[in-house]
This record gives sequence, C-alpha cells and structure tokens, in this order.
Amino acid sequence: MPKLLFVVSAADHWTLQDGTRHPTGFWAEELVEPYSVFDEAGFDITLATPGGRTPVVDAASLEPDAAGGEDRVAALKQSLEDLRPVLEGAVVLGEQSADDYDLLFVPGGHGPMEDLAVDERFGELVRHFVEADKVVAMVCHAPAALLPAFGSGGRWLFEGYRLTAFTNLEEAQAGLADKAPWLLQDRLREAGAIFTSAEAWQPNVEVDRRLYTGQNPASSRPLAERVVADLATR
Repeated sequence: MPKLLFVVSAADHWTLQDGTRHPTGFWAEELVEPYSVFDEAGFDITLATPGGRTPVVDAASLEPDAAGGEDRVAALKQSLEDLRPVLEGAVVLGEQSADDYDLLFVPGGHGPMEDLAVDERFGELVRHFVEADKVVAMVCHAPAALLPAFGSGGRWLFEGYRLTAFTNLEEAQAGLADKAPWLLQDRLREAGAIFTSAEAWQPNVEVDRRLYTGQNPASSRPLAERVVADLATR
C-alpha cells in the first residue's frame, strides 16, 4: 500500500500586514476529505506537523456559511473527533524522510502561510520528494509550502510548473486580501509558476508532472481522488 506523509501546519494564527494575529489553523474540509479518501483507498498514512504539535482547526471552517450548512458542520466535527487520536499523535515533521514515503500531501487553511511557507527544512523535504519522482499534492493555501523548495542550483523547484491555489479573488471575497502581508497567487507567479484558476469557489485540480494542486476547499476531495486514481495506474 502507498505510504503517505500527510503534513499539517502547526500554526494557530496568521500574522497580518499590520502585525496583528488572525486566528487560523487547518481548514476542516481540506483535512477531513482528503484524509478520508486516502484512508478508504488503503493508504498507510502518517500525519506530521512542525515540532509534532497537535494541529488546530480554523474555527471559521466550521461556520455554517463556510462549511455548507449545519448538517455539514456536524459531519465535519464528528470526523475531526474521530481523527483526534491521529491529530494528537502527530509525529515531528523535521524527523521525516522522503525515503520512507511514496507521496506527500498538505491541506490548507492560512496556517501554511505562517509556518510551512518559510520553513527551509520543509523545502528540502519537498525537494527530496520531487527528485525521487514522488507525488507532491497540496490544496488551497497549502501551495504556499512550495515556496521554500529550491533545487541544487538555487532555482525555485517549481519554476515553469502549472499549478493552482487559493486565488486573489477568493481571498478578497473571503475578506482578508487587503489585510494579508502577501497574496498567494501573486507570490507563486512571482516565483515563476504558471498559475491557473477556475471560477471562484469551484473545484479545480491542476497536475503538472508529479505536482498536484487544488484551488480551494471544494477541490479537496477531487484532488485526493485524482491522486489515488493516478497512482493506481502507475
């Protein structure tokens, strides 16, 4: 069975442009849906966080308007409760090696913008996955975690790759674009990515070589399903 390193941000806030801390964490749907897909497919999943700290859910992702209604909130909360032992048992990210896994997945929320996006050691881990021709998959804000990944020549590892992530428009509609220290779509383009997007809030998955990215929360399950399907045909 494929061995998956499921990396979750350990941040509980996102530092805004004015220095204030916006409460955040992982986005519930973006963790629950892919984890369920990979688990049902029989993947051997190891959940890791920076420092092995228990990750926290972004409370906004459990609001009815964001989650899709009260019933959906209840289902997500139950899933997170079921996953409590997994979350509390997170292993130390810095102790993991690409040699021990077949693929890497990172869910979003603004958390990765705070920690993984500036984690040079994690960038090296991503490089090792890529150099070993292993799948790297990230959804929504999680592609921020691609930014510290550089090749041996010092060039950004994903220069020229087609990828997607949470768009400037979606950030604006979510109400945080004018407060953000930087916008993910802009930063990825500046780094050299070929940024693609679909209509705001609609599912969108982009695949280039072994990099799999999803645009927004609605892309979480389709992204994981695409990864599972493609691995089954290799």
